[in-house]
Amino acid sequence: MPSHDPHPYAGLTPDVVLDAIESTGLRCDGRQLALNSYENRVYQIGVEDGAPVVAKFYRPGRWSDAQIIEEHAFVRELAEREIPVVAPLEIAANTLHGFGGYRFALYPRRGGRAPELEDRKTLEWIGRFIGRIHALGALRPFAARPALDIESFGLEPRDWLLAHGFVPPDLLDAWASVAALALEGVRRCYERAGSVAALRLHGDCHAGNMLWTDDGPHFVDFDDSRMGPATQDLWMLLPGERAEMTASLCDVLAGYESFREFDRRELHLIEALRTLRLLHYSAWIARRWDDPAFPAAFSWFNTQRYWQDRILELRVQVALMDEPPLRV
Repeated sequence: MPSHDPHPYAGLTPDVVLDAIESTGLRCDGRQLALNSYENRVYQIGVEDGAPVVAKFYRPGRWSDAQIIEEHAFVRELAEREIPVVAPLEIAANTLHGFGGYRFALYPRRGGRAPELEDRKTLEWIGRFIGRIHALGALRPFAARPALDIESFGLEPRDWLLAHGFVPPDLLDAWASVAALALEGVRRCYERAGSVAALRLHGDCHAGNMLWTDDGPHFVDFDDSRMGPATQDLWMLLPGERAEMTASLCDVLAGYESFREFDRRELHLIEALRTLRLLHYSAWIARRWDDPAFPAAFSWFNTQRYWQDRILELRVQVALMDEPPLRV
């Protein structure tokens, strides 16, 4: 659901934020701290006679109510099975609330640090919980939320960028050419993988969306949850060159397969999914460029150097997608 308002949060003043929280019946104590988020707006809010809550105000037009509620239901289902996720609070039988034209959800505050992905035991621990998430996610599909596929994450973002003049004219032919080659490579990877299962995913499972404590990880921010292959929640945990990726994947799967078998055919999709993310990410920033938060946060975007680097990056991906998959 594309948003047509370039300044969707212009009316979300501190007073509106506090009034929205109090509309749910909570009493705020006036403390308000903006947290790191670009797609949505997220605040830590002090509550009288209670622990602070985290309020997430959804970007208007991105998701329908049904899609947000479906995400909430999935996360709460995971929490009910004691899988460590941060689920939205239910207030008056609702997890999604509205105020002043904005939709928002409230979450308990959870602390933690970034996980140490260089540690083998940490990777295995994370793998166990992703395996549990996927075991539940495979039981039934989403009805309202979309799928991660070549069309939505590759073709449509590529076409949007070409239609809206973000690529500099002197680099346009080179970028369009390598993007076309990259998408052909993605198709070949999917063809080699064959008919792999799609399941409900976290969707954006990188270290920044895990809060690590002495008791292990908490998975946060299921905003990009959608249907897709299990590999989507694994490949972002695999840094470095091929040997490092193989070792890390072995550690992740040692935990993952304690709860769910991993289809080795999906190894063909690792570089394909990385390529789709690169195309989607450029289009995501470009679509939000009129939002004042984006030029401030991504000052390096839309420069000559940026697009030169993306051309080189996609050329590397074209080569990597023609290599044999990782062997684990």
